[in-house]
Formats: sequence, structure tokens, C-alpha cells
Amino acid sequence: MELNSNISAVITGGASGLGAATARLLASHGVKCALFDLNEEKGEAVASEIGGVFCNVNVTSDESVDAGFEKARAAIGQERILINCAGTGNAIKTASRDKKTGEISHFPLDKFDMIIQINLVGTFRCIAKSAAGMMTLDPIDGERGAIVNTASVAAEDGQIGQASYSASKGGVVGMTLPIARDLSREMIRVNTILPGIFDTPLLAGAPENVRQALGAMVPNPARLGNPAEYASLAVEMCRNAYFNGEDVRLDGAIRMAPR
Repeated sequence: MELNSNISAVITGGASGLGAATARLLASHGVKCALFDLNEEKGEAVASEIGGVFCNVNVTSDESVDAGFEKARAAIGQERILINCAGTGNAIKTASRDKKTGEISHFPLDKFDMIIQINLVGTFRCIAKSAAGMMTLDPIDGERGAIVNTASVAAEDGQIGQASYSASKGGVVGMTLPIARDLSREMIRVNTILPGIFDTPLLAGAPENVRQALGAMVPNPARLGNPAEYASLAVEMCRNAYFNGEDVRLDGAIRMAPR
């Protein structure tokens, strides 16, 4: 897909981190961008910077996502690109014993479900609604649209306490090929990136020694990933018409240890 001012994109989680970096790179090619996020202050700032539109969207809500697409499409037209970066995580063991009291507890199921609803169901909700919109478009050079999802290396080597996070991201990986097949006759491509340890707002507040230690875990280059590097791959997945149905690790060859 040729990136230019005739193309519109929706980026979930677009107010910061991987989503914001991707929105900036798409905008540098002239693409009109709508940012879905809950952080209105940061979202409006990035939208203003790139000449895009901010939509306050909760990906766990049908009504909120519908309203977001309605606002985005009214402002910049029907999107041909969807980048799914909205997501979160937690760290709770499946069952554990308190070291002081010996009390046994298990992973609160509501907290497990919350991660699944945001990372997995939220991603699918945006895919399904965006794809339905893309299907109304005329193909350009044999393409109606391109979708890029964000999983995590935790989908394949999740650490202690990451049962819900790994399950949610593993689900994103698992549904990539079936969705690509579902949408193949409609000329809509679907791919997923599995990022490793990236320098995102989640790590911004960590002490420098912690950040350096995390970066040193990466074989090569021995540092945290730069959101611009994620953006580069996401944009290539949009541009390259033969890139379809793939799940690609972007991690400097790291394989996560148990903890």
C-alpha cells in the first residue's frame, strides 16, 4: 500500500509509546491519523503535533469504539490502516503462598478477565469494526486495507506472574492467521508484531539502573527497544503487499527468563 495523503489510519493506544511513534511515522508520509486512547491530554497533544484527530476510546466498550470510529471517519475518512497498540498488563501468580503468614491465595479472576478484555477482546473488537468499514472501500492496487496488531514476546515465553498477559497476547498471535484468512477475499491484510522490552512510558519511571539492567538482558543490541523501531516494522507491514498472516518478534533476540 502506497502511503500518502489519500490514506487514513486509526491507531489505538496512539497517545504514547508504540502507538504514538507509529502515528508520527505514518503522518510523516502524509497519512491522516486518528488516535484512540483514554489519555485525553497526551492524545490531543500528539494529534495536534501530527495534524490528526484524537478520539477518547475505551476498547472494552462497543459503544465507545463505535463512537470513536464515527468521529474518526467523519474527520479523516474511512481508514485503510488500523494499528492496534492499546493494551495493559499485570503480574499476579496463579496461586501463591504469603511468605510471612503462609496464607494461600489465587489470581483474582476479575483481574485476569480485565486483561483478556482489554488486550485480546479489545483488539478483536477494533479489528472487526475496522474491517467492516474497509470492506466498503474500492481496492487500490488490489488492496482495501492493512491491519497491524501488537502482541508481546510474552505470548511465547511469558514470565512468572504473566498468566493473564501471556494468555491475552497469545490469543492475539493465535487469531492473526485466521483473521487474515477471513479477510483475504476482501483484500485486507493482517499481521502482528511481538515486541520485546521497549522504552515505553511503562518503563519511563523506572530507575536508570533498572532500565540499564533490562537493556543488558537483550543479546544484540543490548539496550531497550526504541518505539521508532516498532513503528518502522508496523509501517513496512502496511506498505508491503505480500506481508500477510505473519507474527513477527521484534526483540533483539531476547528469550525471556522465568522471572
